[in-house]
Amino acid sequence: MRLKSLAILAALALSTAVSGCSTIGGQFFTNNYGAMTDAGYQLPRIPIEKVPARFHRQEVRYDSPEKPGTIIVDTQNKFLYFIEGDGLAMRYGIGVGREGFEWHGTAHIALKREWPTWTPPSQMIKRQPELAKFAGGMEPGLKNPLGARAMYLFNKGGDMGYRLHGSPEWFSIGKAMSSGCIRLMNQDIIDLYDRTSVGAKVIVM
Repeated sequence: MRLKSLAILAALALSTAVSGCSTIGGQFFTNNYGAMTDAGYQLPRIPIEKVPARFHRQEVRYDSPEKPGTIIVDTQNKFLYFIEGDGLAMRYGIGVGREGFEWHGTAHIALKREWPTWTPPSQMIKRQPELAKFAGGMEPGLKNPLGARAMYLFNKGGDMGYRLHGSPEWFSIGKAMSSGCIRLMNQDIIDLYDRTSVGAKVIVM
């Protein structure tokens, strides 16, 4: 009888986690990846059940000496933390730079753009000549590599060329596939964008 009760409790705990309710240290937001209209664009539903649960948006315990509003990017584990304070952070799954394009350092958010234009750097066009047609900029839209939002990283030397941005390629989250930018699912970058202020500190580890 005791084993049966334990099994029932375990099943209830599992169903709670899957439904997007509270978990140890915070809350899952698994239910926040549905289709949505944003600035006239119809963002499709993300098949979030195909994305590992650890990369779903969730509030977690995260002790940090950094002040609220700071962004910390854990490239090894493919997480981005938005520091909330009181030992909590909002955590997002990310895609990071592939081999040869990794980087670490400190920057700040200098610009924020909704549905940005994407202009591939000249070095990227040299590697992928088929992108030359976008040298003047690719119009915003559902297929744009920067997705629904972009936040531009600068340091003392100016524009680093790196962005925190959305991506229509939800399947790339948790992987190293980019040219150095940090990508999030579109529904996640919209959430992070609304939380983040221009001037926010960004630490990439």
